[in-house]
Amino acid sequence: MRKVICTVALVIIVVVGFVAVRLTIATPASTVKIAPLPENEYDPAVWGKKYPLEYKSFQRNLEMKESPTGFGGSVPYQKSTKEPEILINFKGMPFSKDYAEDRGHPYALEDIKKTKRVTPQTSGSCMTCKTADLIDVWREMGWSYAKVPVVELFPRLKHSISCANCHDPKTMKLRVINPAFIEAMKKRGIDAGAASQEEMRSYVCGQCHVEYYFEPGSSRVVLPWDKGLDPEQMYAYYAGKPSGFAADWVHPDSGVKLLKAQHPDFETWQLGVHGRAGVSCADCHMPYKRQNGQKYTSHWVTSPMRQIDISCGPCHEQGSDWLLKSVKSTQEKVWQMQRTAGKAVAEAHQALAAARAPTGRADIEAARELLRKAQWYWDFVAAENSMGFHNAPQTLNLLGQSVQLSNEAMRKVKQTGK
Repeated sequence: MRKVICTVALVIIVVVGFVAVRLTIATPASTVKIAPLPENEYDPAVWGKKYPLEYKSFQRNLEMKESPTGFGGSVPYQKSTKEPEILINFKGMPFSKDYAEDRGHPYALEDIKKTKRVTPQTSGSCMTCKTADLIDVWREMGWSYAKVPVVELFPRLKHSISCANCHDPKTMKLRVINPAFIEAMKKRGIDAGAASQEEMRSYVCGQCHVEYYFEPGSSRVVLPWDKGLDPEQMYAYYAGKPSGFAADWVHPDSGVKLLKAQHPDFETWQLGVHGRAGVSCADCHMPYKRQNGQKYTSHWVTSPMRQIDISCGPCHEQGSDWLLKSVKSTQEKVWQMQRTAGKAVAEAHQALAAARAPTGRADIEAARELLRKAQWYWDFVAAENSMGFHNAPQTLNLLGQSVQLSNEAMRKVKQTGK
């Protein structure tokens, strides 16, 4: 009987211990002691004195390395060196002058100050997602900051994207500070300030990794979500010329009124398998780690392929080699289709330019509309950061449609010459 009692007791201890471990893993702040900071403290190094493990991992965002799959990464090469069609498709707008791969968050403010895309006329709205100092600028100026030339705002912007962009300094609770995201979510009936912890683990990323445009006149940042987050729904929204917004620019050769997609990662992820399954951005890109028994969130915002065991392992049991090959295979297929679509769009621009048809002709305008949509679908994929992995079915479908629309545009152009 004594042996039985001891055995049962041992089983209970093991089970309770296992449950305790699981509960600890499920509780984000279970081993993190809250250390409040001043409201206007935006220097990550100061935060790092209170949260050394998080800060040490955050510092890894300074690394500039290629992605393990060969796509993305943080080496700031000019994308046109690998995709020369960019120079044709973005002709007449700043992305044809400077379109470099993004570096890590600590470089965001430095890079916007150096990019050739910024001129003395560039609006202040461009700094919305580049700095924690947005908090003070917004508190003081509201949306009026958007009309101020960004070069005039630069002297007061001291900190890049950092801890305060995502955390309340007093409570450390996750928060969003981008007013455009807050307003867009409100239109969808969602109070971003009342979101759950798990929802916020995506909202803090989604507040900036989204498609947007600048409202004519005010330069206010607006997310085009009134009709939905699907790229076709956003295209329909833009077709209505919201607040008089008709296009980002007009292509100087083809005469097409074009839209420039801006890193629609949140929208692509949300409609993909991980988003629909409730897997947050941070689950994959900022996984939980442990050091000396302390659990914390990695603030090295990077590809899950760099730390597969802790990013993917909690849900996938196939092993790191299989997962890496699977992701790389998807991205290679998307890359091939992205190049095909981009070249088709460029060829259509050249065909329209060669036709030298005047604006207003119904057949030419129909061809321009087809090409406008073709470029939107191609760019929606090309501007997104996962090389299709966030939502491979949607991505490949968009690129296939882009090729078809470009070919239809070229057929219409050819018919005008008969």
